[in-house]
Amino acid sequence: MAFKDDEHAKAYWNENLSLVFKLLVVWFVVSFGFGILLVDVLNEVRFFGFKLGFWFSQQGAIYTFVALIFVYAYKMNALDKKYGVDE
Repeated sequence: MAFKDDEHAKAYWNENLSLVFKLLVVWFVVSFGFGILLVDVLNEVRFFGFKLGFWFSQQGAIYTFVALIFVYAYKMNALDKKYGVDE
Protein backbone atom coordinates (compact mmCIF):
# COMPACT_ATOMS: atom_id res chain seq x y z
CA MET A 1 0.00 0.00 0.00
CA ALA A 2 1.26 3.41 -0.88
CA PHE A 3 -0.40 6.23 1.02
CA LYS A 4 0.12 9.86 0.13
CA ASP A 5 1.37 10.64 3.62
CA ASP A 6 1.25 9.41 7.22
CA GLU A 7 -1.93 11.37 7.87
CA HIS A 8 -3.80 9.43 5.17
CA ALA A 9 -2.43 6.15 6.52
CA LYS A 10 -3.63 6.99 10.05
CA ALA A 11 -7.07 8.02 8.83
CA TYR A 12 -7.35 4.82 6.78
CA TRP A 13 -6.49 2.59 9.73
CA ASN A 14 -8.77 4.53 12.07
CA GLU A 15 -11.68 3.98 9.69
CA ASN A 16 -10.69 0.33 9.24
CA LEU A 17 -10.59 -0.29 13.00
CA SER A 18 -13.87 1.56 13.46
CA LEU A 19 -15.53 -0.67 10.86
CA VAL A 20 -14.12 -3.84 12.43
CA PHE A 21 -15.29 -2.74 15.89
CA LYS A 22 -18.82 -2.00 14.64
CA LEU A 23 -19.09 -5.36 12.88
CA LEU A 24 -17.80 -7.19 15.95
CA VAL A 25 -20.44 -5.45 18.07
CA VAL A 26 -23.16 -6.62 15.66
CA TRP A 27 -21.78 -10.16 15.76
CA PHE A 28 -21.59 -10.10 19.58
CA VAL A 29 -25.16 -8.82 19.94
CA VAL A 30 -26.53 -11.46 17.58
CA SER A 31 -24.52 -14.43 18.84
CA PHE A 32 -24.27 -13.70 22.56
CA GLY A 33 -27.18 -11.33 23.08
CA PHE A 34 -29.84 -13.04 20.98
CA GLY A 35 -28.47 -16.58 21.23
CA ILE A 36 -27.79 -16.67 24.99
CA LEU A 37 -29.04 -13.68 26.99
CA LEU A 38 -32.38 -13.05 25.27
CA VAL A 39 -33.11 -16.64 24.30
CA ASP A 40 -36.08 -17.00 26.66
CA VAL A 41 -37.72 -13.81 25.42
CA LEU A 42 -37.11 -14.71 21.77
CA ASN A 43 -38.43 -18.24 22.25
CA GLU A 44 -41.92 -16.76 22.59
CA VAL A 45 -41.80 -15.95 18.86
CA ARG A 46 -41.95 -18.64 16.16
CA PHE A 47 -39.83 -18.39 13.00
CA PHE A 48 -40.55 -20.99 10.30
CA GLY A 49 -41.90 -23.27 13.01
CA PHE A 50 -38.86 -22.92 15.28
CA LYS A 51 -38.49 -20.86 18.43
CA LEU A 52 -36.69 -17.65 17.47
CA GLY A 53 -34.14 -17.93 20.30
CA PHE A 54 -33.23 -21.44 19.19
CA TRP A 55 -32.99 -20.30 15.57
CA PHE A 56 -30.62 -17.44 16.45
CA SER A 57 -28.35 -19.66 18.50
CA GLN A 58 -28.25 -22.43 15.87
CA GLN A 59 -28.45 -20.68 12.50
CA GLY A 60 -29.02 -16.94 12.82
CA ALA A 61 -25.58 -16.21 14.24
CA ILE A 62 -23.93 -18.15 11.42
CA TYR A 63 -25.97 -16.36 8.74
CA THR A 64 -25.16 -13.04 10.37
CA PHE A 65 -21.45 -13.86 10.43
CA VAL A 66 -21.46 -14.73 6.71
CA ALA A 67 -23.37 -11.53 5.93
CA LEU A 68 -20.83 -9.52 7.95
CA ILE A 69 -18.02 -11.00 5.85
CA PHE A 70 -19.67 -9.65 2.69
CA VAL A 71 -20.37 -6.27 4.35
CA TYR A 72 -16.73 -6.03 5.44
CA ALA A 73 -15.44 -6.85 1.95
CA TYR A 74 -17.77 -4.29 0.36
CA LYS A 75 -16.93 -1.55 2.87
CA MET A 76 -13.18 -2.23 2.64
CA ASN A 77 -13.27 -1.98 -1.16
CA ALA A 78 -14.97 1.40 -0.81
CA LEU A 79 -12.45 2.47 1.83
CA ASP A 80 -9.53 1.38 -0.35
CA LYS A 81 -10.89 3.41 -3.26
CA LYS A 82 -11.44 6.42 -1.00
CA TYR A 83 -7.79 6.45 0.03
CA GLY A 84 -6.40 5.40 -3.36
CA VAL A 85 -4.95 2.07 -2.25
CA ASP A 86 -7.25 -0.18 -4.26
CA GLU A 87 -5.92 -2.75 -6.68
